[in-house]
Amino acid sequence: MKFKAEKETTLLDMLAECMPETSRSKLRKMLTEGRIQVDGTIQHKAKFPISKGMELELLSRVKAHEITPPPAAKQKKSNLNILWEDDAILVVEKPAGLLSIATDKLEIDTLHARCVEHVKQEDEKKWCFIVHRLDRDTSGIMVFALHQRHKEYLQSQFAERAVHRTYHALIEGRPKEMQGTSRQWLVEDKNLFVKRVKSSFHGAKEAITHWEVADTDNHTSLVQISIETGRRHQIRMAMRSLGCPVVGDELHGAESNSFNRVCLHASALEFLHPETDDPVRFESKIPFA
Repeated sequence: MKFKAEKETTLLDMLAECMPETSRSKLRKMLTEGRIQVDGTIQHKAKFPISKGMELELLSRVKAHEITPPPAAKQKKSNLNILWEDDAILVVEKPAGLLSIATDKLEIDTLHARCVEHVKQEDEKKWCFIVHRLDRDTSGIMVFALHQRHKEYLQSQFAERAVHRTYHALIEGRPKEMQGTSRQWLVEDKNLFVKRVKSSFHGAKEAITHWEVADTDNHTSLVQISIETGRRHQIRMAMRSLGCPVVGDELHGAESNSFNRVCLHASALEFLHPETDDPVRFESKIPFA
């Protein structure tokens, strides 16, 4: 199958135009497999510049292998668990204990830094934009935007409470009720310590947390949580108010730490894709269930 370029573009964009029914992930795989020739030469780079008049040819897997094997994958310097990646967003799983983004102390190893390093392996001009955050001790799903306009659209969804966020927490004991909603007013002090205050307190922000017990043995309970607001330590404060702090959360009164971590995980994230406006949902296995 051959195509002739009618304008200046990039290799991946031209392939997408010539084969509109083929997903970009499959087109990238074709490039990796060495199945794309440009003017008789195998090209692997998605951003390879295409000039008007250039000829592209899609080779069979057999023929591509005969010409040259695909390039070896680059050695990853960072440990990223990627759930989804396209031209607009990067969805990854944050490990517990890793900062989402650097603080005033300018930490070098953060999830954001790892994501930036990842996208720059393909193109030095690429960048990852922070859309939201998870606390250092919380693990789970985070989405990063690859363009400023996508960042702004995603952040507007968070601000309008249109993003559906699901968490799971392993808590000490068992709540009196099997489900409920916690409505609190929280404030951070200059040391980032979070405390519960009255709604009239200067700087107080409302935190709304819905929870439901998914499983329990009376010693510990697995709780499914959805939040309407995204306040620092919101879920941990809500579980503390139930008298059932999150396992491993010594800061908020936990007495057990069987997993050597705060047992709070962002297990699902659902939003409108910034490029297509289609609803997308990503899920992550609960590490302490």
